[in-house]
Amino acid sequence: MTPSTIRVLVADDETNFRKLLVRELERRGYQAWAAEDGVKALEILQQREVDVVLLDLKMPSVGGIDVMRRLKEHPEPPEVIVMTGYASIPTAIEAVKLGAYDYVTKPCKIEKLDLLIRKAFEKRRLVGENLLLRSRLESAGEASELITESPKMLDVLKLINRAAPTDSSVLILGESGTGKDLLARAIHDRSPRKDGPFVAIHCGGLQREILESELFGHERGAFTGAHATKPGLFEMADKGTVLLDEIGEMPLDSQVKLLRALETQSFYRVGGTQPRRVDVRIVAATNKDLAEAVRQGLFRQDLFYRINTVTITLPPLRERPEDVLLLVEHFLADRPSLSPMRLSKDAAEAMTHYSWPGNVRELKHVIQRALMLAPGELIELHDLPLDLQARSKQGESEPQRLDTQERRHIVEVLQQVRGHRGKAAAILGIDPKTLYRKVLTYQIRPEEYVT
Repeated sequence: MTPSTIRVLVADDETNFRKLLVRELERRGYQAWAAEDGVKALEILQQREVDVVLLDLKMPSVGGIDVMRRLKEHPEPPEVIVMTGYASIPTAIEAVKLGAYDYVTKPCKIEKLDLLIRKAFEKRRLVGENLLLRSRLESAGEASELITESPKMLDVLKLINRAAPTDSSVLILGESGTGKDLLARAIHDRSPRKDGPFVAIHCGGLQREILESELFGHERGAFTGAHATKPGLFEMADKGTVLLDEIGEMPLDSQVKLLRALETQSFYRVGGTQPRRVDVRIVAATNKDLAEAVRQGLFRQDLFYRINTVTITLPPLRERPEDVLLLVEHFLADRPSLSPMRLSKDAAEAMTHYSWPGNVRELKHVIQRALMLAPGELIELHDLPLDLQARSKQGESEPQRLDTQERRHIVEVLQQVRGHRGKAAAILGIDPKTLYRKVLTYQIRPEEYVT
């Protein structure tokens, strides 16, 4: 997470304070906008996607509390940090009850706001990821991306059906984009816990303190900015399933606390003194070789043994070529209100012979792109990315190296989002830090994707 990926709206009627705050946020790398009252704030929120709002409670025309109430109607509301004077702290507490992430009293230090903005953004990202996981599986428990005719995938589905009715921990292994999150939800929906909550957390890219607060919750006063008690995801998942996504990126200190919680089915909130018991099933997922991570001392051996009672390995899409056109047909049909689309023969051959380094996620992205570019009801070869055009059957010579294909795919995604690495990482399904490392590794230059 970098400040450049976080969009902040400052809503305050004090002109000097508002301008100073926007200037300081921009100096730290944030994207920041200003609103002089509640009306302007709501207008900006309609026009732009905002992650965090710094909201003054006392503003003319429409006050902060009214803005909070209006935000409840927003389909993807931003997190709100309330700014108030000491005399209005009871009103700030009311705002927290309405859903504000936290409040600060003015004048406030930029360092404190910086930390709160980052934490609020992480909460919004985690909530969004969880909503995404929920929405990507149909109520009957059949994940669309798990549609398959591949013998390898049919074996995986058989293993899911055997493992799901048990309470055993499951470890899902697979490359990025293979659908590990959907597999986890399928396990939950086929289990006796299907009527309980399914809660997911991405373990990579979070500082240890934030990760532990999200997992186990915190007590009021546990740390700077903890003005209210907050339950963690483990408590929210009681009688249900917890997906620990990308568990291989979890810090070692957090692994110790997680292992203790799994072994005892109890934990302490951050800053808490009373143990809390929960009944949860653990499904973990990673694209890393955890056994190798154990040998290198990067992952605890006892935790590794605890989470891999049942191990399911998802094959990459290049090992299930019979599923490519089947998935294409599904993605094309998943637009009932629009005209039907189909692939030309050349486009179908190109997609069949491509190795799909980004797996099902990349395939879905390619189809979405083609649907926007194709002028008629037929998707031609020239509507596909250059990588796929080069791999058409007639022009195929020696298979390209996977790292070359991955580099080209990253460049293409960066081109589509005009160099915005946060958006590119989301499309690619990787952590922004991982994208940054790949950009350095492949020596991708800004002039390749910014015109």
